[in-house]
Amino acid sequence: MQPNTHHTHLDRVLFGDNQFFGVNHASDDKSRAQAMRFKDDQSIIRVLDQAYEAGVRTFMCTTHDRIANICNHMRAHPDRYRGFKIFPCMPYAHKYANAVTELGIMGTINQYVPGTLFGTFAKGGMAVVRGNYSKLMQILIDAEMKMFDKIDTPVIFIQNVLVDMILGLGMYEVFKDYDAYIREKYNVEPGYITMNMPDLLDALESVGIYNPIICASINKSGFRMSGGIERNEMYLREKTFRPIAMQTLAAGALRPKEAFAYLGQFPRIESVLFGSGSKQHIAENIHMIEENFPVAQEV
Repeated sequence: MQPNTHHTHLDRVLFGDNQFFGVNHASDDKSRAQAMRFKDDQSIIRVLDQAYEAGVRTFMCTTHDRIANICNHMRAHPDRYRGFKIFPCMPYAHKYANAVTELGIMGTINQYVPGTLFGTFAKGGMAVVRGNYSKLMQILIDAEMKMFDKIDTPVIFIQNVLVDMILGLGMYEVFKDYDAYIREKYNVEPGYITMNMPDLLDALESVGIYNPIICASINKSGFRMSGGIERNEMYLREKTFRPIAMQTLAAGALRPKEAFAYLGQFPRIESVLFGSGSKQHIAENIHMIEENFPVAQEV
């Protein structure tokens, strides 16, 4: 397989959705406070509007049910969100995890997967599940992409829960199927979120996926950077891929100024993903990120 020629431009700054859905990696109390603050769609839209006014043009988000309402709002006001893109990250793991707790694995498959496939699963057990893993993933992707109808989604990501599970199981062919499916069905680029960037890059290259878009934990503390900070830094300096840095503040352990200065050592980093609920923080973060990446990106 040749290195792909379809090359999506990635904005320097990507705005994430963790703060909207009570995901705070360091604190449960903070999560609850955030969940209360963003309990209605209007509060989310207000922050997205502030991010847009500050120059953000890409929103990277899970396929949380409430994102469907945000998409409806954007479709209803196309002029207000001109040039705005969404990078969906799927599947929304919590939805399925909750379902598995309530319904069991077979019950969950039955709920989310059309009847015929379920029959195959029931008959063949895990061997067939493994064989149909790619098929199941395609069905989930199509189901979750419905909410983004008529919205520009130039990159579709698989969530780290799934990426790192496929990686751990050594089922690299599933990545190959995913890559082909996203390109052929949606005519956009596939992206991968991971806590283990070095191993993932090796795995993708082993099945002929070159120069992939990988969103990974990259921070001065080595927080959630599997394989150790030195190996991660070596890959950032020497390997050919398109890194997006997430968890750059190491769940609040680092101040933004030192966090973004650290990222600035790696000019290959194309984008920085951050989340924030306040207009002032959004502006400050954008300013610091741009300050540390002064060179214009290649398109």
